[in-house]
Amino acid sequence: QVQLVESGGGSVQAVGSLRLSCSDSERTFSSYSITWFRQSPGREREFVAAVGWSGITSYVASVKGRFTISRDNAKNTVYLQMNSLKPEDTAVYYCAAGAVFTRIERLYPYWGQGTQVTVSS
Repeated sequence: QVQLVESGGGSVQAVGSLRLSCSDSERTFSSYSITWFRQSPGREREFVAAVGWSGITSYVASVKGRFTISRDNAKNTVYLQMNSLKPEDTAVYYCAAGAVFTRIERLYPYWGQGTQVTVSS
C-alpha cells in the first residue's frame, strides 16, 4: 500500500525558496507518476507539477521557470524545488501517486496529507 509523506513546507518571504519532499517506503514508488497539487482557501485544488516514471515532467504555466520537480528513485522521493516564491503560491501542497502521467486529479488513487506553504509579501 502506497503511503505518501510530504515534508518541507513552511513560511517564507516573497522571492524566497522552499523544497518540498514526497516520500514512500514501497519499492513500487519508482513505477508511479508523482504529482503535486495545491489548494488555497476558497479555491479548488489545482495541478502544479508532475514527474513520470521515466522522468518526463509537466508544469502549470504559473510556476514554469520557478519550480522544478525531480525524483530520486533510490530514495523513493520526489522533490519540488520552489524558487522566486510569490504570495499567490500560498497553499496546502499535496503529492499524489498514480499509474498514469496526467494532470487529472481523480486519476490519482494515493495522496499525502498535505504540507502548508505560506509566502508573505
